[in-house]
Amino acid sequence: MTRTLTLILALSAASPLALAQTAPTALTLGSAVTRAVTQGVDVTTARANLQKAQANLRAVRADPTSLITTLTQAEQDVASFAAALNAAKLGAAQAAISGYVQAFEAAQRSALAQAQVSLSERQLKIAQARLAARVATTLDVSRAQNALSSDRQDLASAQATLPVLEATLTRTLNLPAGTDLSLAAPGGAPKLSVTLAALQNGLDKRLPSLVQAASGVNFATLQVKLADNDYTPARTLEDARTTLANATRSLEDGTRAAQTGVRDAYRSAQDAQARVAVAQEAAANAQTALRNAQARLKAGTAAAIEVQQAQVQAQQADLSVQQAAGGVWRALAALGAAAGQDVTGLVN
Repeated sequence: MTRTLTLILALSAASPLALAQTAPTALTLGSAVTRAVTQGVDVTTARANLQKAQANLRAVRADPTSLITTLTQAEQDVASFAAALNAAKLGAAQAAISGYVQAFEAAQRSALAQAQVSLSERQLKIAQARLAARVATTLDVSRAQNALSSDRQDLASAQATLPVLEATLTRTLNLPAGTDLSLAAPGGAPKLSVTLAALQNGLDKRLPSLVQAASGVNFATLQVKLADNDYTPARTLEDARTTLANATRSLEDGTRAAQTGVRDAYRSAQDAQARVAVAQEAAANAQTALRNAQARLKAGTAAAIEVQQAQVQAQQADLSVQQAAGGVWRALAALGAAAGQDVTGLVN
């Protein structure tokens, strides 16, 4: 049986018996992210790696014979795996937010496609009636039929997409295969309050690649210090200095690339937030057009089909608002992953 992704608003209208039989897993965007960052496969693996590194560091510190290089490497391993765990959480949150928003929007697109099919069916009947009254041509009917066929295909495509997106989200959240999901509306994303400079600062302490690069610089610095004496061959010291110079350049290059990535993600988040206001204004205009059509129908100066067209257009505008809001969520999640710092407010 094909499983469907149902919205909470739709479920509220269903009978209690049907709800008891389906027992879908109800989720909000926040609860989905919480599950992803606590029970996701990658997060669980990263957490285990960090715990292993921490146990090794405790053992090294407790061993009085441990060398300074061994202790340094153990400490750097903990820092590296801590950054990897943070990155895994942000990556899991990004995947959960993207999957959740896509699934919710897909359900709305399916509802919109159904409304469009109903409108096209009515328009075909009108074209056929006009043809019978000899005020339309067979070409008008053919065009209406083609439009209906296209809309039905769009509906079938939208309905087929739902279980695929549901399965993807289920896997992301590490839920049992075949789980039926009930998704609440994602809601509005928070405003981007943190500055670009704040996000770009300290990347070498948050991003795994830069943490490793910084560790390489620190370890190379230690090697230079250990070799800078009168009992170590001069060649060893020169090699250590060369290694330090290479590690420093690698860190600087990686930092510049990471800062550029954060800047691009920041710009995308700002753009996404600006588009919400544009979509909301268009939706308000569509609602005004719908009210006008309803008033004209009541006054006898408009046909019922005009009201139905306005209803579909308003529904499309509402979907555009949801898509714009979803775009903000996705952009913030991407920014958080790029900066190694949560800006959605959903990651613990």
